[in-house]
Amino acid sequence: MSVVPPKLVIFDCDGVLVDTENIANERLAVLLTEAGYPVTFEHCRRYFSGRSMVSVQQEVEAAGASLGADFVERWNAGLPDLLGGRVQAVPHVRAFIDAVRAAGIAYCVASSARVSKMHITLSATGLLPLFEHAMFSATMVGRSKPFPDLFLHAAASMGFAPADCIVVEDSVPGTQAGIAAGMRVFSYHGDPYSDPHGLEAAGGILFDDMRGLARLVSISDAR
Repeated sequence: MSVVPPKLVIFDCDGVLVDTENIANERLAVLLTEAGYPVTFEHCRRYFSGRSMVSVQQEVEAAGASLGADFVERWNAGLPDLLGGRVQAVPHVRAFIDAVRAAGIAYCVASSARVSKMHITLSATGLLPLFEHAMFSATMVGRSKPFPDLFLHAAASMGFAPADCIVVEDSVPGTQAGIAAGMRVFSYHGDPYSDPHGLEAAGGILFDDMRGLARLVSISDAR
């Protein structure tokens, strides 16, 4: 049975385009522990990946810790030093982007992070010129992942119906958001700290190597 190629590919950023999740969650675990919310890197990696810092702060402070009113601003201000020289592109993702472009399929990036963070990470990996035309952030909508708002906003802005879109994600909240938006979600679990069981339970189509994604989504048949 043939699979209809998508008309729009929506990429998550962290963990899909750029390999930042481990770096960021190592730092997040330290900051939360210092603020009186003892937590491990593994916990942050599993439960906070794919989410906005606003939602993380809300959850932590609901548990009784105080991060300060300027926590999100401090977090973002520290990103250039934290990520600048350490970020690499996710292995083989550039080849998949090239396949999407060669097939004439529209694409964009939609992330829980701010556009300013995407500029830092995509710039450091040489991917920014490919995505400057269409960058969407959870700051542009009312609710972040796992709600569908961001992906619906990206699809509407690009001029496509949700059913014609696919999402490439690596987190459980992101996968939940894509499914809630009525889109097919391809959930990457190539990182050793990924949660394939959680991704599958959320409705994602699992894959662990970007080299197989074009065939999986029938990109090669799109032209």
